[in-house]
Amino acid sequence: MEMLGYIVCLLVGLSLGLIGAGGGILTVPVMVYLFHIPVLLSTTYSLFIVGAASLVGAWYQYRRDHVNLRIAVIFCLLSMSVVFVIRHYVLPRIPGDLFVVSGVTVTMSFLCMVMFSMLMILAALAMILKKQPGTAGAEKGRSNLHILWCAILVGLLTGFLGAGGGFILIPSLVLFLGLSMKDAVGTSLLIIAMNSLTGFTMDLNHVTIQWPLLAGITLIAAGGLFLGTIISKRISAEQLKLFFGWFVLAVAVGILIKELTAYTR
Repeated sequence: MEMLGYIVCLLVGLSLGLIGAGGGILTVPVMVYLFHIPVLLSTTYSLFIVGAASLVGAWYQYRRDHVNLRIAVIFCLLSMSVVFVIRHYVLPRIPGDLFVVSGVTVTMSFLCMVMFSMLMILAALAMILKKQPGTAGAEKGRSNLHILWCAILVGLLTGFLGAGGGFILIPSLVLFLGLSMKDAVGTSLLIIAMNSLTGFTMDLNHVTIQWPLLAGITLIAAGGLFLGTIISKRISAEQLKLFFGWFVLAVAVGILIKELTAYTR
């Protein structure tokens, strides 16, 4: 199972390089299901793997002029503040067992995975069904108010779910802030890197890290990321957007089915 886990981690990097997302949302299930690491600790591992790989990818995309620094900086400052509050003050006070419904205990782990899948489905449908906004809409969408609420949403996802928020961040950048898909990928990588690494450093005081495992997975993911950036050069922005939407939808449905099946047994 661990060998399969390493292969999937390569695909995680491929997803980051190709569509600027998919890191945390895919890495957490890999850590849980294939490496048998507890869910909350898996979110910490995910933050480092995704953050380190995304930072390398962001530098590469910046050199190709596919990073909007203004949006990235505002996003990072706001969303990292939200991440700090969630990881430092909120998560340590949330119990493992949240509440009971019809005699069944709903755990934090189950709720996190279901939230993952539901948000992914909504984001996927938006990307598949909605057209790329025109130039005028793009300029309007880039107002600081739009960036503000998008940044808060992504910060909440990163803090609670241990993901960089790419599956929500990319649709936000494209549909609400008016970036082209390729600029959204580059900008997303920088935002994800800063958010994820910030969240990881906040966890170091209360978790034990298996550094050899973490380093190996990160290197594999970084290799996949470079492969993804090479492939993305040969795909148009509209094709990339549709591919992203269908890919997210497939992963989301798979996670939701697995969680609900396991929980109802």
